[in-house]
Amino acid sequence: MTSPRTRRRSKLAPDPDVHRAIVSAAAETLREQGVRGVSVAAVLDRAELSTRAFYRHFASKDHVVAAAFLEMARAEKRRLQRKMARADGPVGAVALWIDGRLDLAFDETIRSDLRRLSTEAQSQMFAAPELVQPAFEEMLKPLIEQLTRGVSEGVFHDIDPASEAQAIQGVVWASTERHWAAGDCDRSDVRRRAIRFCLRGLGVKAATIDNIAKL
Repeated sequence: MTSPRTRRRSKLAPDPDVHRAIVSAAAETLREQGVRGVSVAAVLDRAELSTRAFYRHFASKDHVVAAAFLEMARAEKRRLQRKMARADGPVGAVALWIDGRLDLAFDETIRSDLRRLSTEAQSQMFAAPELVQPAFEEMLKPLIEQLTRGVSEGVFHDIDPASEAQAIQGVVWASTERHWAAGDCDRSDVRRRAIRFCLRGLGVKAATIDNIAKL
């Protein structure tokens, strides 16, 4: 016979479906209202769950915000990986990662959904980095993998893949913000400049950069 203590522990165990529902509700709230609009009450109202259900899965609002950012970063990582899979080598894959991240500024089908989320995440890097650092690390994983591969194949020289990935993200983000502010940037020109700048920093041969930048 199961003891009362065992039954109680089983009953209160986290439920993966409830966990997903809470994270999904938090992500939707983030998209609509930003981090300031996320509260335990708002998330539970959207998810139609109880306070008890929330605290079975998350210790605080900050924990669910971090989980929502991480879940959205994983979706973005998968999108970038699908795009990068078309490349025939690490140099092309890095260029496609840059191109994929520029979708945030120029692709009408995704930019409205990701713009606020990305802006919120970027702002939290200064205000509360613990909320978004795991999400940024997740999004950079496919880029770091290709940078590491490029080092092993001898096409990238004297680089630290993790540091270079953050620098490339910084270049892309600066280009994105510039377009948001001006609204009149040409994607082809922005892409060409970003790719040339980043690949030169990785030690890629000029002829190879020229070929990729023209695509």
